[in-house]
Amino acid sequence: MEKIRVGFIGCGGNARGHIGRMLTMPEAEIVALADVSQDSLKKAWEDYPQLKELPSFSDYRQMLEGVELDAVEISTPHTLHFQQAMDSLRKGLHVLVEKPMVCTTEHAQQVVEEVEKSENVFLISYQRHFEPTFRYVRNQIRTGELGEVQFISAFLCQDWYRAQRGAWRQQLALSGGGQLNDSGSHLLDILLWMTELEPDGVTAYIDNFDTEVDINSALSVKFTNGAIGNISVLGNSPSFREDIEIWGSKAAVHYYNGDLTYICAGVPEPFQPTGLPYRSNPDQNFIDAILGKDEVQAPAICGLRVAQLTQAAWESARTGQPVKVKY
Repeated sequence: MEKIRVGFIGCGGNARGHIGRMLTMPEAEIVALADVSQDSLKKAWEDYPQLKELPSFSDYRQMLEGVELDAVEISTPHTLHFQQAMDSLRKGLHVLVEKPMVCTTEHAQQVVEEVEKSENVFLISYQRHFEPTFRYVRNQIRTGELGEVQFISAFLCQDWYRAQRGAWRQQLALSGGGQLNDSGSHLLDILLWMTELEPDGVTAYIDNFDTEVDINSALSVKFTNGAIGNISVLGNSPSFREDIEIWGSKAAVHYYNGDLTYICAGVPEPFQPTGLPYRSNPDQNFIDAILGKDEVQAPAICGLRVAQLTQAAWESARTGQPVKVKY
């Protein structure tokens, strides 16, 4: 094919970032837009006037039926992802979907099975998979340089409670969950992706404040290899911060708000790895994978693993009991 023909399902602020990146790729062509909000479509046209003449739809299904497409990018409220992704896969299309992939383990398993059956390219827009610090840590663990992972500690705080008040992210029917399911999805994913640990069980405490979704979450997790860890997701904070610490039997890594420090056992001086290259971005990886130039860096199985841990945490908080993670 001369160019990958891409349709967008959702044209809000997040989607417009994807649109901007897609427009820089000579191998791809945006051919249609779909959004239930006319205002979102207008903002997309304002940002990118060259899209004004493209077919646009208030119902994504009309786009799937009426436009010749090779691929779609989905950036819509979380609970809509499942049906939109499944409909697109069943039309024979390649799919990039924003996080979280879906909001339940059952839906995640169905997506994984559909992807395997269709053999189409499917990618979750977890941008941390392309960032050099996280790729470095994953490599150090995979090659055994860190030793066996024994303990993790992760903390994410954000002014999410106030910033999202009244928005769809705090409406359970559209979000599927709160901060743990939103920004927290990135944190759970990158921990599981870097370490390749499998959670065995979780005990969680969650505070919704006066909303119908989780705002602050505290998780204690035990993994199948015997490692243990704490994961904190704080949605009621005056500022943003993300810290990750991983201790192995040979070394430890400390990631503090973007800065990575590596400490080896028996070596008195820690060091900060430098010169680490970026590995593209989700949109470029999506197109490259369709063209056979690269492997998918954030496959559907990552979404399933995040859904399994998230759902177990919600269940633990609801019941007040430890919960086994179901596979």
